[in-house]
Amino acid sequence: MAAFGDRSFMTDDPQADLEPGWATAKTLAEALPFISTYDRATVVIKYGGHAMGEETVAQAFAADAVLLKLLGVHPVVVHGGGPQISAMMEKAGVKTQFINGLRVTDKATMEMAEMVLSGAINKEIVHWINRAGAEANVRGVGLSGKDAQLITVTKARRTVKDPDSMIERVVDLGFVGEPKRVDPQILRALLDAPQDYVPVIAPIGVSEAGETYNINADTVAGAVAGALKAKRMLLLTDVKGVLDRDGQLIRQLTVTEAFEAIRDGVATGGMIPKLETAIAAVDAGVEAVVIMDGRRPHAMLMELFTEHGAGTLVKKG
Repeated sequence: MAAFGDRSFMTDDPQADLEPGWATAKTLAEALPFISTYDRATVVIKYGGHAMGEETVAQAFAADAVLLKLLGVHPVVVHGGGPQISAMMEKAGVKTQFINGLRVTDKATMEMAEMVLSGAINKEIVHWINRAGAEANVRGVGLSGKDAQLITVTKARRTVKDPDSMIERVVDLGFVGEPKRVDPQILRALLDAPQDYVPVIAPIGVSEAGETYNINADTVAGAVAGALKAKRMLLLTDVKGVLDRDGQLIRQLTVTEAFEAIRDGVATGGMIPKLETAIAAVDAGVEAVVIMDGRRPHAMLMELFTEHGAGTLVKKG
């Protein structure tokens, strides 16, 4: 590949010289209206699942987050880490218990979860953003809900139905919380700063009594996006989006249609809480939420800067 600024490869044929970069130039020209649409707009990105499971994918994600910042977008990253917590607990010989998909978190598990989420994973993502943004001076800033009273939580309450009696009972999930209040001051300070910062948030919060809680990362992303009145929230996962009964991608849903997809059994399993998060975020003031496959190369850029999009968009209506 020729070095940047090296024109030694050019020929005497003007048309031939255009061809190597023509497709790139055409793509940039087509993206311009979308770039203008998202100029100075906040986009909250939930990064998790298999989308964050490999180093090469993580590096590509960081590079795209940096590019978003350089194109005038304000990306805010919220990450998960359930599989990594499970792996750490298994390594330590601690058994993991789940109820309705939520981890039961005792004091020891909470300490381990915080170490993995706020420590290892958060700092790794920040590191890759710093590496990708080094020449352009784009910097990742690692946070958790503990910092600057970003996320105040209440203890999560869940019920399960006894299969024999069909009576519902309350289950104690331990130190599992739900956002009660998001104070976005620290995020606004970082986004409004003259420097190019990319906030990266670990899903840890604090109760009013001062206890530390683990929070579902999708829920945190939705709450943060609502508090920031984000233009878009991108839920990066390991599926294409919401699929219809024939297995085809549903490109767009209103909130009403999303409720119907859950009610009618079109959305099943892990897609139900994702749609519920999307609905709550739109109700809180987010313009639209997109559920998309984060493993696809440049999926975020495809969603924001092309007319085709890259997943299922949920909007008001």
